[in-house]
Amino acid sequence: MTLHFIGIGLNDEKDITVKGLEIIKLCDFVYLENYTSKLQVDIDKLKEFYEKEIIVADRALVEKRAEEILEKAKDKEVAFLVIGDIFGATTHTDLLLRARKANIELNFVYNASIMNAIGVTGLELYKFGITTSVPYPSGSFEPQTAYDVLKKNRQNGLHTLMLLDIKSEEGRFMTVNEALNILLNIEKKRKEKLVTADTLCLGCARIGGDHKIKYAKISELLDLNFGDPLHCLVFPGKLHFIEEEALEQWK
Repeated sequence: MTLHFIGIGLNDEKDITVKGLEIIKLCDFVYLENYTSKLQVDIDKLKEFYEKEIIVADRALVEKRAEEILEKAKDKEVAFLVIGDIFGATTHTDLLLRARKANIELNFVYNASIMNAIGVTGLELYKFGITTSVPYPSGSFEPQTAYDVLKKNRQNGLHTLMLLDIKSEEGRFMTVNEALNILLNIEKKRKEKLVTADTLCLGCARIGGDHKIKYAKISELLDLNFGDPLHCLVFPGKLHFIEEEALEQWK
């Protein structure tokens, strides 16, 4: 009958909107996409609060066996829960397009995501440039996209948000420290003095929840423990005086 895309926020079971919760309670099946992000609570907390059984949807299910979800949605009410907001990953848009081709009715319930919650840093959201990610290197796979994006944003005076890699099936969540070391290793090859020990940036953890934010030189951030995931990095661009004042609180 309907496939409901529902954003559940960034922190815990209570970040769900009233509209989202009402829909979940009416659904026959509830899926939780669990590979593009991570909540700060156990799934059991969601089950208890939503009063529903939750089917964990890993990458293989969503990307390779999506028909299992779509077939149910043809004659049942199905909720597809996404941590943060509903369209933060290409894989969610792909599911939407498949559902449209199958003539399944769709419903969208939005929520907060890292893309707007990062405003807690005090940096103006409309001055962020391209958002990029820092993946784990693997063998000969050592992409430098994050470095390239930072360079382009810097040239335009824009802030840069870097999302850090997640290997949920392995229980690996990249830390601020790991990401900075990856960027420094790229700098060693590029030698463009874009990312150095003296570069100022923000190390952030658990935005939307019990956050930890520190604004300092990379050399200082490397020695800090940011605690539980998820982590991200922000490299400021050209600063307004209000932004400069806001950043002082995180030094």
